[in-house]
Amino acid sequence: MPNPGLTKSMIAETAILPYRVLKFGAADGQVVQSSAAADAHIGVSDLGQDTAGARLDVIVDGIADITAGAAVTRGALLTSDAQGRVVPATAAVGTNVRVIGVAMASAGVAGEVIPVAVSPGTFQG
Repeated sequence: MPNPGLTKSMIAETAILPYRVLKFGAADGQVVQSSAAADAHIGVSDLGQDTAGARLDVIVDGIADITAGAAVTRGALLTSDAQGRVVPATAAVGTNVRVIGVAMASAGVAGEVIPVAVSPGTFQG
């Protein structure tokens, strides 16, 4: 169950699906779906927006529902796959990885929606 602590209204630069990891778009106040682990993730889409230029709520802190892109273990640090879904964050030695938060529940397969404690940041492998 989501429990957002801080939600910010932003503009969808492109169509955004519900429960996806987001990053800043090309202009201030705009967001797009994250598409790689190295993206600077800033939050999670709540219900999403299927049209560019429309407003949507971005959860930047608290617990948010997010779609898994692979099996996820409860307690794992998470990052984004190419579709803005969460996957376990891993790093080669000496590389930085961007994370969106920590899994609050496990997902057995891609497509499951799980609660995530949103806390954007990085860690070094």
